[in-house]
Amino acid sequence: MPSYGFLSTHPPTRCGLATFNSALATHLTADGTRGGIVRVTDHGDDLRAGPGVVHTWSARTQTGWRDAAAVLNTFDVAVVQHEYGIYPGADGEDVLPLLRRLTVPSIVVLHTVLRRPSPRQKSLLEQIVTAAGAVVTMTRTAHDRLLVGYAVRPDKVTVIPHGAAEHVHVPADRRTRPHLLTWGLLGPGKGVEWSLRALARLQDLEPTPTYTIAGRTHPKVVEHQGEAYRAGLHQLGAQLGIAHAVDYQNVYHDQPALARLIRSADVVVLPYDSREQVTSGVLIEAVAAGVPVVATAFPHAVELLNGGPGLVVPHQDSAALAAAIRRILTEPGLAARLAGRVPLPAADLRWPAVAASYGTLAERLVAARLSAVSAASA
Repeated sequence: MPSYGFLSTHPPTRCGLATFNSALATHLTADGTRGGIVRVTDHGDDLRAGPGVVHTWSARTQTGWRDAAAVLNTFDVAVVQHEYGIYPGADGEDVLPLLRRLTVPSIVVLHTVLRRPSPRQKSLLEQIVTAAGAVVTMTRTAHDRLLVGYAVRPDKVTVIPHGAAEHVHVPADRRTRPHLLTWGLLGPGKGVEWSLRALARLQDLEPTPTYTIAGRTHPKVVEHQGEAYRAGLHQLGAQLGIAHAVDYQNVYHDQPALARLIRSADVVVLPYDSREQVTSGVLIEAVAAGVPVVATAFPHAVELLNGGPGLVVPHQDSAALAAAIRRILTEPGLAARLAGRVPLPAADLRWPAVAASYGTLAERLVAARLSAVSAASA
């Protein structure tokens, strides 16, 4: 089995990429396969190296990509998480010389594929795909957007879904009142204010629903804006007269606690403002846990939920959100029907199956490299 070097933000940094990279690394090395994380850090990050971290690339270090590439070259395959904002340089451009310096095959995982990128962003992503051995998107939407909107080789692009933890077998802590849930790092664009307004429209239900908003404010939001967004949510809940029905959990749940929380929900609400989001780990976790979802029409939700395990509503429309939630809570049999419409076999969404797909792709790249080396030396 090939060994893996991972390049990404990583715990104790709290962000979607760090969580994803941690899970993928854990499952790709669960059988004892050698692996190591090259962790990317920025201002304000906890700089203590966690288990598995073999090198830290600080955004404040000039040409730090050189040392990061050297460490990744000690493994058989480099797995690189890509998002425009995590690497140094304009639009994170310093990841490009790193990729070009690699002497081992690389898999670049694209967490964002913009529909309307700036010229710099478009050029950068095209060059990243060219430099990579293979590229992974986590949705068919992102795959198609990449092939249509960017000059890339189609044979380099593979779709592997975002992984999900095993929640189905966690006992469901059912509550006496319907329970709505949103979780994840908070900040402007999360759209939670629309959920609060929707909750206010559901106060005629008997019993009235409760709503849990679980998660800390995104560290980059705290750095630039403090807790203004969270304070605004508290203020809005009070103005709407629903503060008593909202549980604001300013915590970052570990996996067991998060699993129990998800399984206690009757509806997961994803009211995101983004019209660009092609990947949502929260959405995958909810679907894999068998909980009905109401989401705004961001691309991943449209792909996964239309005709599937949830309902899609327009952006920034509290009336539509409330109507969809009301349907799930009151229409006989609807919640069960939605929960049963998982578009893929549930096992295919679990991390072991997802990691196995990455392993197959890595083995193919290593075999191709060995074949090329043999041909060159013949």
